[in-house]
Amino acid sequence: MRTITNCLATTSLVLVTTAFALPSWAADVDATSAIDTVTVYPDGATVTRIIALDLAAGDSTLVARDFPLSLDPSSIRVEGEAGAKLTIGTIDARPPRAAQPVNLPELDKRIEELKDQRADLQGAIDSAAARRKFAQHFAEASPAGLGDKGEARPITEWRAAFAAVAEEIATADTAIRDATRKQREIDRQIAQLETERSAKPPSKLEVRIDVASAAATKATLRVTYAVRNARWMPLYDARLDTGAKDRKPQLELVRRAEVTQSTGEDWSNVTLGVSTVRIGRGGSAPELNSLVAQYPQVPKPRVLGSISETATPAAPMQRKVESAYQSRSREEVNLDQRADEQQAVAEIGDFQATFKISGRVSLGAAEGAKALRIASMTVPADLMVRAAPVMDPTAFLEASFKQSDDTTLLPGKVAIYRDGVFVGRGKISASAKDDIVRLGFGADDKVKIERAVLKRNEGSAGLLVTTSKTDERSFKTTIRNGHDFPIHVAIEDQLPVSENEDILVEMLPSTTPPTASNIRDKRGVLEWSVDAKPGEVKDINFAWRVRWPKDKTMVIVPAG
Repeated sequence: MRTITNCLATTSLVLVTTAFALPSWAADVDATSAIDTVTVYPDGATVTRIIALDLAAGDSTLVARDFPLSLDPSSIRVEGEAGAKLTIGTIDARPPRAAQPVNLPELDKRIEELKDQRADLQGAIDSAAARRKFAQHFAEASPAGLGDKGEARPITEWRAAFAAVAEEIATADTAIRDATRKQREIDRQIAQLETERSAKPPSKLEVRIDVASAAATKATLRVTYAVRNARWMPLYDARLDTGAKDRKPQLELVRRAEVTQSTGEDWSNVTLGVSTVRIGRGGSAPELNSLVAQYPQVPKPRVLGSISETATPAAPMQRKVESAYQSRSREEVNLDQRADEQQAVAEIGDFQATFKISGRVSLGAAEGAKALRIASMTVPADLMVRAAPVMDPTAFLEASFKQSDDTTLLPGKVAIYRDGVFVGRGKISASAKDDIVRLGFGADDKVKIERAVLKRNEGSAGLLVTTSKTDERSFKTTIRNGHDFPIHVAIEDQLPVSENEDILVEMLPSTTPPTASNIRDKRGVLEWSVDAKPGEVKDINFAWRVRWPKDKTMVIVPAG
C-alpha cells in the first residue's frame, strides 16, 4: 500500500491542491463515509470520516453527501492509502441543491382533487346559508297571519309554521357545520401535501473530491474537518480518606470530561479523545492600538433637525456566550466503587494534553452531556481546619496536596467525598505541576470555634478640646479540639482598611500576632495558624481602633 498525496485545507469555496486541474468529464462516484475518530476541544472538535471504495483507473470525482452542515469548509483535509498511485486534486464542500419530490405529478393531482372537493363543499355551504336566510325572511315577512288576505288562522296552523321555519333553519345550520368541518380537514391535507411537494432544504453537506488513479484499485480515504458546536468541560471527584492512627490521610482526584455536542451528526461507535487545546482563540495575540492622552474635544454646534442630531447611534454588538452546560447530579450517595472504571490514555506534550478514551464511544447530537473518566491520581494529603467565625463559627476541614500530574488541572466543578460520604460540591482552580491545591471537605463537628465580643466603644479622643471620634473593638476566638489527634487550625478575621488619610486604623497591642496578612491578596484579611493538641483549648485575641475627624461620619462596609 502506498500513501497517497496529502491535501491541504480548502477555502470556503474551492482550493486546488495540486498543480493540475482534472478534466470536466471526470465521472462522479457516489461515496459513503463513516465517522471513525473524534477529538473534542474546550471550544470545538475535529472529526475524521473514513471513505472506503473501489476506484477505476483514470479521473473520478468522489461525491459524499453525508457530511454535517456545521463543519468549517476551510478545515477539510484528506489523506489515506491506495494500492496504486492516486493523486488528489480539488476538494469542494457545498450544500446540495434542494431536492424536489419524485412523485411531484401525483402530489399536484391530489392537491387539485382536494381543492375541487373544497369548492363543492363551499357550494353546499352557500346553498344552506341561502335556505336559512329564506326561512328567516319568511318568519319576519308574515307577522299578521297566514291567510291569503292576512286573516288570522287557528293556533294549530301557527304552530305548524313555527315548526317548519325552525326545521329549515336547523337543517341549514347542520349542513353548514358538516361542510365546514370537512373543509378544515381538506385544508389540513392540502397543507401537508404542499409541504411534501416543496423542495426540502438540505440537511447534509456535499463534499466532492477529485482524484486520479493510475490503475483500478481499492482506496481508503480519511477526511478530517473541524466543527464548532461541540466542547468538553472538566469535572472532578475528590475522595478524601482522613486516615487513622496507623494510616496517613490521602486523596484520590478523579478527572472526568463532560462532553456535549450539537453538530447535527451522531457520533456512533467512534474513537474519542479530549484535548486541552483551545481552537477558538485564533493563532496570535491581539494587536493593540495606541493610547492618546488629550483634552476633551468640545462638540461642534449642530443645526437643529439635522440628520446627525436625530439619528440614534447603533448599539454595539455583543457576543452572546452559550452556556449549554447543565450540571448533572452524579453519585451523590455513599457508594463504594469496587469495580474498575474505564480510564483514558494520556498523551502529554509541551503545549497540550490529549486523553484517548479506551474502547469505542457513542454520543448522539441531541443526547445531552456524557461524562467520561480520563485520569486519576492518589496523593498524600495534609489536613487542617479553617474557619471565619466573624461570619460563621463552623470549622471546615481542608485538605491540601501538591499537584504532581504533568498535565495542568483545568478549572472546573468538583464533587467532594469524605471517607466515602458525599459532602457537597466545590470548585477547583487551574493548577500546574507542583502547585499546592486546597479543597474543602465539609464541616468538622469535633472542632468548636467561638468568637466573643469583649469590647465595643465609640467615643471621642483629644486633650482639652475633642478633635476626633473613635471606634474601638476587641474580640476573643476560642478553639476547642475534640479529636484524639492534633489538628492544625487556621482562623481568619478582618481588620478595617482605610482609603482616606483622615481615617486612621491601628491594631491594638492586646492582639495575638497574626501569622499572615492580606490573605488571597485581600487587604485587611488576617490569619492565625495554631496547632491544637487533642482536647486542647486555645484563645486568639484581636483588637483594633479606628479614628476619624469629629465633624465627619465614618462607616465600615464590605469592599466592593
